[in-house]
Amino acid sequence: MAIIVTEETRIVVQGITGNQGRFHAGKMLEYGSKVVAGVSPGKGGTEVLGIPVFNTVVEAVRNSGANTSILFIPAPFVLEAAFEAIEAGIKTIVIITEHVPLKDALKIMSIAKAYGVTIAGPNTFGVISPGIAKVGIMPNTIYQKGPVGIVARSGTLSYQIAYELTLAGLGQSTVVGLGGDRVVGLSLAEVIEMFDQDPETEGIVLVGEIGGTAEEEAAEIIRNIKKPVVAFIAGKTAPPGKRMGHAGAIIERGRGTYQSKIDALWSAGALIAEVPWEVPVLMKSALVK
Repeated sequence: MAIIVTEETRIVVQGITGNQGRFHAGKMLEYGSKVVAGVSPGKGGTEVLGIPVFNTVVEAVRNSGANTSILFIPAPFVLEAAFEAIEAGIKTIVIITEHVPLKDALKIMSIAKAYGVTIAGPNTFGVISPGIAKVGIMPNTIYQKGPVGIVARSGTLSYQIAYELTLAGLGQSTVVGLGGDRVVGLSLAEVIEMFDQDPETEGIVLVGEIGGTAEEEAAEIIRNIKKPVVAFIAGKTAPPGKRMGHAGAIIERGRGTYQSKIDALWSAGALIAEVPWEVPVLMKSALVK
């Protein structure tokens, strides 16, 4: 068992005829993911890498049984594409696109919640359950199946930490990228609760960053679970008022600071890594207790 991405995941790639859609559809196939359909209006009836292309998501779902969508759609059209997927009955949507307008992201999350749809992103690297499937753009070779769940706001930091865990012999159950925008679908707290319920996950790594209150909210969940949590927070030296990379990574009026997140997580019982390569050391010590 894994969370979000499982053996039952059947993927439709919206925007499969674009350069990014085509490239990453190929990488997902190489990983063994069940990429069963693509969607590109006006190009229905063609194929990309042997994957049938349809004009609409409804047609793709009807003909392929797809239940998960990954979007490689330009930002101005993500709202329409996400709505189309939801109306077609897709239950998990991974939005890779960055710079989605804030008002569009708010509309997507509102509709998704009403229809019981899980959203990862926008501006996410995706979700991977090593050895089972990946729905995303992360490197294929750094992951290994194992007992550690990772939830992250940052792609590259999560890649480094996953690789450090793999080198240390600690594989991953599922790695979830939430996305770096100010409004995203899944939250840190929600994913930690999923990992807590997942029998294959024995320990949880939280990769956070400055800005917002997601880590403080996650701390309230961590306080009430038994599985060990190791946290790494990026942005320790960021100056106040300055955005650092992600739209969600901005400190405003003292809220969302590095220290406030560390204090909340520490008081909830999480182990704190000062640098990424401390994560496997702390996780190993936590799992043997």
